[in-house]
Amino acid sequence: MLFDLLLVAGGALLLYGGGESLVSGASALARSLGMSPLVVGLTVVAFGTSAPELAATLAAALQGSPEVAFGNVVGSNIFNVGMILGVAALIFPLAARARFLRREMPFMIGTSALMLFLVRDGRIGRGEGAVLLLLLAGYLWLMLRKDEESARVAAEFAQEYGKVTAPLWASVLRVVAGIAILVIGAKILVTGAVGVARAFGISERVIGLTLVAFGTSLPELASSIVAAVRREGDIVLGNVVGSNIFNVLAILGTASLTVPIHVQVELGAWVDLSVMLAFSLLLWPFLHTRQRLDRWEGAVLLVAFLAYMGWLFA
Repeated sequence: MLFDLLLVAGGALLLYGGGESLVSGASALARSLGMSPLVVGLTVVAFGTSAPELAATLAAALQGSPEVAFGNVVGSNIFNVGMILGVAALIFPLAARARFLRREMPFMIGTSALMLFLVRDGRIGRGEGAVLLLLLAGYLWLMLRKDEESARVAAEFAQEYGKVTAPLWASVLRVVAGIAILVIGAKILVTGAVGVARAFGISERVIGLTLVAFGTSLPELASSIVAAVRREGDIVLGNVVGSNIFNVLAILGTASLTVPIHVQVELGAWVDLSVMLAFSLLLWPFLHTRQRLDRWEGAVLLVAFLAYMGWLFA
């Protein structure tokens, strides 16, 4: 039991380190290749911070733990909105000045609703995985188009992602090292999490929604807290919303294309998916009232998240 907990902690730390190495290396590589800081933040960084979820989901699916794999995607999306945005908004209200948020929010809501449709028969097959990846290609095309943002938003992203301080070979090395660490960390984390589930008699679904989701969401949590302290609200929101979209389209798409994911269609699973969709729908009016996420709105998200966690373990 103690050994399993140590595996979970060690795997989470490796995922954090691997994710940080991958994001920093990929960001520098993208900037060296001429991508704008805004595009780097919306695509490369959003995908990079979702890399731990991808590694853990693939590892769980290949190790024969589909409930952990599916729960990780759903739990990470709930954690991103409820916990990360809740905590970040309590630190400092998150301004939502960027135009891309108005374009990405419907996409996030749509992908959340799509998951309810995908699991109707208890299986996400290779064909459905291919459809998700095609939707991802469309989303990336939309993000990579020339996007004119306000000077203030562009400057915010340039300050965060505009610096290239390492040579090209060093950036490539950090990307490769990050991927390797992620693969190792994911295998360790999933092995430990399944062991904890069996020791405590907790379902793999709940472990995926909580322990694994928290471990794989550490990069988003860390980067969002730092950005909130710096009062970079658009970066926090873009990171979370973009990561939620990538979690469904890229991670679930890649995992189900590799090995079909079987989901136990039961009341709990429908509640989990409904909660994920509810958080996405709740965020929409919050961001549109005063073009920012205020502290009281962050508190609502955080309390709702903690209530859901309590319900899972009740």
